[in-house]
Amino acid sequence: MVGFNDAPLIQKLAVPAVCLLISFLGYVSQLVFQYSALEPGPPSQTEAVVFNSLLLLLWYAYYKAVTVDPGQYAFSEKVMEAEGRWCNKCTAPKPLRAHHCKLCKRCVPRMDHHCPWTGNCVSMTTFPHFLRFLVYTNMSLWMLGHLLWQRFYAIWQARHLPAYLGPSVPALVSLAMLSIICFFTTSALGIILVTTVRSWVLNRTMIEGWELERHEAIADRPSKDWWEMTGPDGKPISFERVEFPYDVGFFTNMSQAMGTSNPFLWFYPFSGNPSISKTGKGSGWTWEENGFNRTEGMWPPPDPDKIRRAGRDWPAAGRNLDAELRELDLSPEEAKMAFKRRQEQDVKRRRMLMAELEEQDDFGENSDYEEDPSVDKGWSNTDGDRLGDFGVDEDAYDVVDADESDDNVPLGELLRRRNVVATDRQE
Repeated sequence: MVGFNDAPLIQKLAVPAVCLLISFLGYVSQLVFQYSALEPGPPSQTEAVVFNSLLLLLWYAYYKAVTVDPGQYAFSEKVMEAEGRWCNKCTAPKPLRAHHCKLCKRCVPRMDHHCPWTGNCVSMTTFPHFLRFLVYTNMSLWMLGHLLWQRFYAIWQARHLPAYLGPSVPALVSLAMLSIICFFTTSALGIILVTTVRSWVLNRTMIEGWELERHEAIADRPSKDWWEMTGPDGKPISFERVEFPYDVGFFTNMSQAMGTSNPFLWFYPFSGNPSISKTGKGSGWTWEENGFNRTEGMWPPPDPDKIRRAGRDWPAAGRNLDAELRELDLSPEEAKMAFKRRQEQDVKRRRMLMAELEEQDDFGENSDYEEDPSVDKGWSNTDGDRLGDFGVDEDAYDVVDADESDDNVPLGELLRRRNVVATDRQE
């Protein structure tokens, strides 16, 4: 399924196609059972009630999975601190476990992935409905498989009778088509159900599973000489193995994902879903940790490859934000001088970049150099998935540590903060 999100045709036709598939397997099958000469005849009243009840639950859960808002953060007007990560697309801080979805155009709380078949993100608010949809769908398919098996078994028992005493050719063709489609649909949705339940039990989204596998691949490299690094701003950055912190226990994980600690409501079709706190704290903003790491707030771990490339590509790329703010108050002549200084710095940067490109040419196609497969540009997990396949817009944010300067925060945001501080002091 990954990669389908980027296809415009899939985005438009996925939901209608799912509705068509449900209608075909759910209702065309009943017409075939009712009006064909297939033994043992039409389903019993109990079988019909159970099957159609599961279909109603399926439809409702799918409707909720498609229509429930995946969640959005509402920040107060005065955003003075950019702790954690900063989203360049939303121009706002990005809370823990949130990711910017390139299709929903926002930072989604506890984003699991963007599902092409629901046209919606599987997130903190939609996960309960998505899980119920998978459960009801698989139960409906199992029931349909049972009904199909009854008719195949009857045909097998009558295999020695003359052909004209058996079912008609159209009935056999319809039975074969239903069986083939039911088999492949059950296999695909069974796999999705297993992976979704696994993420539910471990309190780990698909994206976080990708990040964890990526982190372990980096930590298991033979060479550890890059564990002590220097960031683009010249400050030292230490890399260490980090345990996934949000697995806080079997029952707590499931209660947190379903929005209630009452197990009887987890699969109740009309149950609600978790909601995001509007105060900037609590549900959707902060997450309980298991305490296995040295301190809280260590997830997601830093990516040494990105840090190393950032420092190598632009050795002089560290922004002097204080100087940028001061230049706004310069006189015309002073502004011209500052502009000339920036031109001279640009020339130096070009020379450094050309030297870097020449150095990279030494490792071209004709050399023995092999690119590290764990480098983010081409790295994929064991399933061949990249982070962008889950709908994440990786270019939307940068890491901003709480104890470091706001190098990645836009200048306009810094200006607004300065004006807010000035206003507060006047008051």
